[in-house]
Amino acid sequence: MKFNRELSIIQQKMATSSAGVNRRQAALKALNLETGQTVLDVGCGGGHLLEDISLAVGEKGLVYGLDPSEVQIKSAQSRCKKLKNVKLICNSASKIDLTTKSCDSVASIQTLEYIKNLDSTLEEITRVLKNNSMFINVSVLWDHFKFHGPENKLNNLMHEAFKSHCFHQMIPMVLGGKLKNLGFKNIKNHELSFLITKRHKNSPAVYAEMILSKHALKQGISEEKVLDWQKQLEKAEKNKTYGFTSFPVLTVSYLI
Repeated sequence: MKFNRELSIIQQKMATSSAGVNRRQAALKALNLETGQTVLDVGCGGGHLLEDISLAVGEKGLVYGLDPSEVQIKSAQSRCKKLKNVKLICNSASKIDLTTKSCDSVASIQTLEYIKNLDSTLEEITRVLKNNSMFINVSVLWDHFKFHGPENKLNNLMHEAFKSHCFHQMIPMVLGGKLKNLGFKNIKNHELSFLITKRHKNSPAVYAEMILSKHALKQGISEEKVLDWQKQLEKAEKNKTYGFTSFPVLTVSYLI
């Protein structure tokens, strides 16, 4: 899924929603950062996590934000313009332009599922990590990402179209084994799942609905069907039969 300006804005709104805030808090707690550390954020997006990491490692620390989208990098530059310890790199995660063993920690938040060559990216992440360092990742179990309320046939059509938005649907199911083969130890998963039953303005469900709708249109679903689906979601909310479920997983691992 390519991040144009419109999708970038939606992603940034998602990052400031309750789900986005909770996800960043969980990531920061897992990283357990110290002043002076060097940290890489793979798929930094609009820079929300970069900002938090920058404050945690302090002026003597260094934070790299990597993202292939020029639109996202510009957004991150704007957000982090006053932070002197943040450096941004517009490049692919399969070719990280950093010195071998230069990072104390690497974070990847809902990024790996969008990278076709997952193995080469994990090898690059391993390369830039120092000994006794940490890698954390948040990825969604997309089979459990679902809206509830519309009639089944139309709802299934919308969700089936959305599957093509990323290369990997169930990253947390395979990530542990891949990391173990690369030498990581003490690999643990922590669920960040949530259920939403109201479509209020700052709800991650509303932004997810926007993204799913736009992707369905690109996949050839008619505007009439997309609008019908949205109306059925609205009706389901009024009838108190509406729901949105998502199952992000935080994976924490250590390179000894």
